[in-house]
Amino acid sequence: MNRLPMILVALLVLSALGVLVLETWPVAGARPVAELQGDPKRGAYLARLSGCITCHTAPGAPPLSGGAALVSKFGSFYAPNITPDPTQGIGTWSFQQFVRAVREGVSPDGDPYYPAFPYEFYATLTDSDMADLWAALRATPAVGTPDVPHQVSFPFNVRAGLRPWRTFFESPVEYVPDETRSPEWNRGKYLVWGPAHCAACHAPRNVLGGLPSSLELTGDPAMQDGGKSPPLTARYLTANGYTKPALVETMRTGITPSGDVLGGSMAEVIHGSMKFLLDEHIDDMATYLLDIGRK
Repeated sequence: MNRLPMILVALLVLSALGVLVLETWPVAGARPVAELQGDPKRGAYLARLSGCITCHTAPGAPPLSGGAALVSKFGSFYAPNITPDPTQGIGTWSFQQFVRAVREGVSPDGDPYYPAFPYEFYATLTDSDMADLWAALRATPAVGTPDVPHQVSFPFNVRAGLRPWRTFFESPVEYVPDETRSPEWNRGKYLVWGPAHCAACHAPRNVLGGLPSSLELTGDPAMQDGGKSPPLTARYLTANGYTKPALVETMRTGITPSGDVLGGSMAEVIHGSMKFLLDEHIDDMATYLLDIGRK
């Protein structure tokens, strides 16, 4: 008896069941958000701090019109157009949909975003922060540039696979201030773990792109783009000649204590984000980084 047809039917049934499981895997509902009046000027600053300008602007393109590539071992992910264009951008989104996308990584259609979008760190953004970002984006000139499709190979191009991924590997950051520390230290902690999302590159990811549960800034010797990142612990930084003024200088200019110049993705972060930050915020981040992991 020829068993091939039976095997094919069984495979089709199993495939259909697999698709059904993925498509029906639950995604948590949207969390409530307060409707606040946003400050577009502060929102524009947050957009710089959070890397929105860098990631959502292709070279030579209008701001926030998308197209910039994030290359990884899973493929190339292209940031979408987030201008208020009603067709190609986010002009038809509501504030609640915007907040859910940024803080929870879920689209208005209920589909999960790839974790190339660092929503796990944006989970720390307050309702006020979100209102400011929203006001800034709404004030941005609308651009009708269509999104560039991701170039991701199978099975990672199956977006539904992100549903169980979130269950097992999603690590939203919760910011809790330490009342025993100074305001500067706590601001630095918020910036490092929140909008600046330093751990997105400086914490090692597992083979499926998940962050470690400890979320320590121990560096990543095998980054998704093929590079490597150093630790950002106080012990490592001080052993490599970083005093507070030196660390501030490096974050501002990319020049290290040894006279080297940072390149790669860190150069993009510095020139697209860090160099625009207020001196006090760079100082706060240095205060925090030169203290964590000291023991």
